[in-house]
Amino acid sequence: MKMKNPSHPGNVIHWSVLEPLDLSVAQAAEILGVRRATLSDLVNGKSALSPEMAYRIHKAFGPDPDHLMRIQTAYEMAQFRSRGAKDIKIKRYTRKAA
Repeated sequence: MKMKNPSHPGNVIHWSVLEPLDLSVAQAAEILGVRRATLSDLVNGKSALSPEMAYRIHKAFGPDPDHLMRIQTAYEMAQFRSRGAKDIKIKRYTRKAA
């Protein structure tokens, strides 16, 4: 079942990782080995979650990287449906009988 308005993965990371562990973005960025600005952009919904970042989060804090990437994909698809899907004018292909 597709979600109409799924959360950005950065929001999920903030509430399910940083908040429960009482970590600032700067502290978490240091643990993850990334720039504070990089993690801040993700947590604030300004950048997408990459597979590498998903794996870093998994290694440091435990969340399943595949699950995190599914959240990213669901977010991107919802954004596309609301902004660009209507502009694609393609008819369904049907095989003609021989």
